[in-house]
Amino acid sequence: MRLIKLLIILVLIIIGAAFAWHNDEGVTLNYYFGSLDLPLSLLLIGTLIVGAVVGMLSAAGTILGLKRENASLRRKSKVVTEEVENLRAIPLKE
Repeated sequence: MRLIKLLIILVLIIIGAAFAWHNDEGVTLNYYFGSLDLPLSLLLIGTLIVGAVVGMLSAAGTILGLKRENASLRRKSKVVTEEVENLRAIPLKE
């Protein structure tokens, strides 16, 4: 399994290096405060990283809410399980 992971990482590194090598042309990034000349590959990788971070931050609220709901449901389940066990311990009347 470790060998497969290592091979996948190696293939991704080779693909990334080929991507950077084929996209080495300079582009000008104009933003509000000025401009910056960067290689196209660096700009695309930076955009990918910024997009991933923004996506994780936007999903964080939903994930935290679901974790809180999950904890609440686990507490309720524990209470109900204890109640069922207590009811089973009560002797039946005839």
